[in-house]
Amino acid sequence: MTQEYRQPVYAPPKGATDLILIRHGESAPARPDVSFPMKDGHGDPPLHPQGERQANAVGDRLKNDTFAGLYVTKLTRTHQTAAPLAAHLGMVPVENPDLHEVHLGEWDGGLYRIKAAEGDPIYREVVASQDWSAIPGAETRDVFFGRVRKGLQDIADAHADQRVAVFVHGGVIGAALAMASGSEPFAFLGAANGSISRLVVQGDHMSVRGFNDIAHLHHL
Repeated sequence: MTQEYRQPVYAPPKGATDLILIRHGESAPARPDVSFPMKDGHGDPPLHPQGERQANAVGDRLKNDTFAGLYVTKLTRTHQTAAPLAAHLGMVPVENPDLHEVHLGEWDGGLYRIKAAEGDPIYREVVASQDWSAIPGAETRDVFFGRVRKGLQDIADAHADQRVAVFVHGGVIGAALAMASGSEPFAFLGAANGSISRLVVQGDHMSVRGFNDIAHLHHL
């Protein structure tokens, strides 16, 4: 009988950690002259009702999967997004101290969203340079990327040969996948609220295995 060589099915390599990165659901809208609640200098809005629906859809999508841990950031919107899945699985999410959204300095609290919508010249400079440092008091791209790498690496170090779900922010997903792929810094910004991406970490090597999966959101 002739030996056959079928196409392989991907599996993370020995010792790697399979990170499922979920962007939080849509948060409350920004309004002129009204700041979001703040936490440690970061805007901390709760989920919009649509964001709550997205969180429930994420929970339904992943409730039959097996995870060794659930992680969130210090910001409310990731806790609220993780809550449905945590309830399905009977797990308690753990806060990671390094994976909160990029600090936007004087534009935090909702102003960044307004400035972006208005096409402010500083916002255009941020996009052109692919670095937030043009915003007064904002975190630089390099500092942000460094702490995101540390946060992901710390989770990976604790979960070799395991799969974990990490509820994070659009900027964090963008940074993680840019570092893993070697792309331009802002190439992966814009992941949809409630979307699922996948990153496999083995030692100091990161590999992109999925980006912006929204199949569970089409009915919303």
